[in-house]
Amino acid sequence: MHPQALFGISIGLGFLSWGVVAARYLWPALRSRPRIDALRPILVLHSFRFIGLVFLIPGVVSPELPAGFARPAAYGDLIAAVLALLALAALRSPIGVGLVWLFNLWGTADLLHAYYQGRIGVGVAPGQLGAAYFIPTVVVPLLLITHGLAFRILLRADGGAASSGARSGASGRGAGEGAGR
Repeated sequence: MHPQALFGISIGLGFLSWGVVAARYLWPALRSRPRIDALRPILVLHSFRFIGLVFLIPGVVSPELPAGFARPAAYGDLIAAVLALLALAALRSPIGVGLVWLFNLWGTADLLHAYYQGRIGVGVAPGQLGAAYFIPTVVVPLLLITHGLAFRILLRADGGAASSGARSGASGRGAGEGAGR
């Protein structure tokens, strides 16, 4: 099978697998929490986006990896990690939710731009990613899905868990589901 096809299948299965995890485990654990408490684990996860700097390390990635992909992907991830940490530190302050919005918009745009550049823009052959192949196939699907969860949490009308808890109780779910995590 052609490497691009295998790469596409790997990305698709990454989204499918993380989608199941998010629907079955992440969202049920987050939806009943107050906004700040629900956003915290997402921000902690994204604080590890410094891993994108690996795109700049020859030997981990091929020296032929286009700089038009590697530099924006690496530094975009670094900025997203810093924004996640800033938002996490300021979460309970008056600017906290605003920083989460900034992080979430930047982080989502950065990942979508990297996918675009890798596929359509400069074009990246899967072999050029070397050991970093797991980032777009395993890590990025999780990050994009959790960005979606963060948008959903940010857009809650009440900004908290009051109506979410009532909805989960009305849906027949057991009381306390997701509690204590």
